[in-house]
Amino acid sequence: MAFESLTDKLSAVFKRLRGKGRLSEADVKEAMKEIKMALLEADVNFKVVKGFVASVTERTVGQNVMESLTPAQMIVKIVNEELTNLMGGGDSKLTISSSPPTVVMLVGLQGAGKTTNGAKLAGLMKKQGKRPLLAACDVYRPAAIKQLEVVGEQLGIPVFQMGQIDPVDIAKAAVEHAKRHGNDMVFLDTAGRLHVDEALMDELRRVKEAVNPTEILLVVDAMIGQDAVTAAKAFDDALDIDGVMLTKLDGDARGGAALSIRAVTGKPIKFAGTGEKLDAVEVFHPDRMSSRILGMGDVLSLIEKAEQNLDAQKAAEQMERLRKNKFTLADFYDQLIQLKSMGSMEEIAGMLPGMGRKKLDLSVDEDNLKRIEAIIQSMTPYERENPSVLNSSRKKRIAAGSGTQVVDINRLLKQFDMIQQLTRQFSNPKKAKGLFGKFRGMGMPF
Repeated sequence: MAFESLTDKLSAVFKRLRGKGRLSEADVKEAMKEIKMALLEADVNFKVVKGFVASVTERTVGQNVMESLTPAQMIVKIVNEELTNLMGGGDSKLTISSSPPTVVMLVGLQGAGKTTNGAKLAGLMKKQGKRPLLAACDVYRPAAIKQLEVVGEQLGIPVFQMGQIDPVDIAKAAVEHAKRHGNDMVFLDTAGRLHVDEALMDELRRVKEAVNPTEILLVVDAMIGQDAVTAAKAFDDALDIDGVMLTKLDGDARGGAALSIRAVTGKPIKFAGTGEKLDAVEVFHPDRMSSRILGMGDVLSLIEKAEQNLDAQKAAEQMERLRKNKFTLADFYDQLIQLKSMGSMEEIAGMLPGMGRKKLDLSVDEDNLKRIEAIIQSMTPYERENPSVLNSSRKKRIAAGSGTQVVDINRLLKQFDMIQQLTRQFSNPKKAKGLFGKFRGMGMPF
């Protein structure tokens, strides 16, 4: 995940500070030096780092901080606030036109994920009740039009295309098509280049002049570090962009782009692509991202993700069945499927306070999840509803069908039995706590 190395280094700095009862100015200066190095190694722009460290230092050496009972906590609070300010302070929403359609012009370098992430953004707007239209204005890249049609079909969003003619004519026709067919948003997927050049910028300027877009959104690959900031400045100088969509934040990006773009261009990061799935896009919240960087979690985003992906009625029914001791392996399987729909275990854990990737053997957890799913899928509906009928021959058949061993099936049945025991003993917290400890020791994926 992005920022992982930065999070580890900042956490180490704060851990040393918490070990001191009182902090001297020398302690603060040493901490600021380490924070500076951590930010530079995360590929944050040098001028941005210099200004950030100066601002944090000025606030931390004040008398109120140095004489507080918990100076380390005060410093964490200040760093959190300054990181939030660095990334823009508050949320920046997509501007919606008062006279539809809202036209969003997507620009960026080739390879940034503009086509796919533009479609993801249109999908997000569709979930919010909008009627988006995708327009294929990239007439140069091989298969660009086909790619947009494929993702549009998967998301249930219409795609407007006119083949390989002048992109300006396509953009104008797409807006007129949207007006006639009741589409209240148009996403223009424009052409990119391997690097910024005048021919590209001239074409984008002509598209802008022709359709007067409500928003010009720059799609930037977070994994290219400071090159992303350079590209952002070039596009902003040429087109006066309205905001940025940062992609591939689920990769091993060092995070410097996210911490530098706002400071260098003055334009906000509005959205973030967080995975390969077509629903892996979210509004960029500077305060929540700051909390993630500092290892403080992001519970609000986790709750929102759960609300979007989990069936509340089904969850309530399953809890009632669990309470009445009628919870079956079929219910257990449904819960696993819902859990998987929220993303990887690593992503979910990253949103929990203090739950960094290194604290959990997440690769094993993902393997366990897949193994459990394979075992339950290899059972008949009757066996899922009545696991007590699983004798030796049935277990051998299920093991062969799921590519596992009988010992894996026995482990799952034992885990399932402990879930039921845990539920029955919730009235006795001490016993429940002891069971939960055993539960975690058995390699459950959550």
